[in-house]
Amino acid sequence: MFRFFSRVRTIVSSELNSLLNKAEDPGKMLDQFIYDMENDIQEVEAAVAKQIASEKLLKKQLDESLEAVTKREEQAMVALESGDEDLARRVLEEKSKQESQASSLQMSHNEATKLSSELKDKLREMKDELREMTMKKDSLKARNESAQARAKVNRSLSGMNSGAKSGFDRMEEKVMRSEAEAESSEELRSINKTLDDDLAALTTKSKVDSELEQLKAKMAGKQTNE
Repeated sequence: MFRFFSRVRTIVSSELNSLLNKAEDPGKMLDQFIYDMENDIQEVEAAVAKQIASEKLLKKQLDESLEAVTKREEQAMVALESGDEDLARRVLEEKSKQESQASSLQMSHNEATKLSSELKDKLREMKDELREMTMKKDSLKARNESAQARAKVNRSLSGMNSGAKSGFDRMEEKVMRSEAEAESSEELRSINKTLDDDLAALTTKSKVDSELEQLKAKMAGKQTNE
């Protein structure tokens, strides 16, 4: 009848961590444990009620036996007063049997009383455990839900790191590479443009110098003719 008693202690001590290590839903398991314990308590309550009834029956039998002892002693006195010593002797023999029976009933009643007390203590202890577990159940459920939520977020983050985030990083790297290529292209274009400008300027200077020499020669020839 106390099969669940030790199991409850184990669950209380291990709490949520051990449950999460199994392929079980802690919320449903906690509800089941409470349900099982309530059933066990009902069984113990029935056993306690039965034991109390047995104790009361033994007490009634003991009281009747003690009354019989007292009654036989009174009857023996009456027999002696009437002068019937033989009757008094037989009544006293019957009294001795009643005393023996009363002694046996007393022992049985004492044992029954002790057992009733033990069962009541066990029942109170189980009810205390049930109250503790009932109060703790909601807390454990909330902790389990929080743990599952954290695990889900961590799985999502892990997936992001290995999938979406890595892909995002690749695209960022590609954009940066494109930007670098564009900058290099602009720089090369700028270098080429400067070179072309210098060559054009050089050509222009050579032409001007040539024309200048021609003008000088023309002017020199004119002065000679004069």
